Amino acid sequence: MSEIFNAMGNTVKSLKKEIRDQMLGRRNRMSQRKKALYDHAVCDVLWRLVEQKEIQSVHTYLPMGSEVDIVPFIAQCLAHRVTVVVPQTLSDRQFKNLELSSLQALEQGVFGTSYPSGNRVYKGHYDLIIVPGLACDGNRSRLGYGGGYYDTFLAHHPKTRKMGLFYPFQRIGRVPTEDHDVQLDEILILGMPR
Repeated sequence: MSEIFNAMGNTVKSLKKEIRDQMLGRRNRMSQRKKALYDHAVCDVLWRLVEQKEIQSVHTYLPMGSEVDIVPFIAQCLAHRVTVVVPQTLSDRQFKNLELSSLQALEQGVFGTSYPSGNRVYKGHYDLIIVPGLACDGNRSRLGYGGGYYDTFLAHHPKTRKMGLFYPFQRIGRVPTEDHDVQLDEILILGMPR
């Protein structure tokens, strides 16, 4: 019986890898003009959400590669004294969550990530957690890069609003999931600019 579960687990893992490779390739081939327009629109939607919900603390990612670029949104949060916390990726699928005070004072981390210099660990609560990803579905399942970092982190914040940012082509029929995968509360996908 355990061989059946192992085979099923291997099938899910290989399917996830295939989807990751496809989506990363598609994202990397996006038109820079369309990507910039889309990213700007996402930043506008996020800022309106912060204003409407009076959000005071946001845990978010610093974009790398072809992820949705939310640096303008982060800058707006900092300018309006919204607490911004970003992860420093550690070993063992863990984050060290650091308060960001400036987009100029960053250090390079593992896997192409950046994190704030200064090591001011944030111990408070989050009103909103924003995550990147490679694919999502209508059930609010998310496929990340495969390290399990966000699933581990999100599992510790079950009551905090969790939002994933994606491009329209990243929405697929069904994301293959495993027991440790954490479902999001919201998926933000806008129409693609022409």
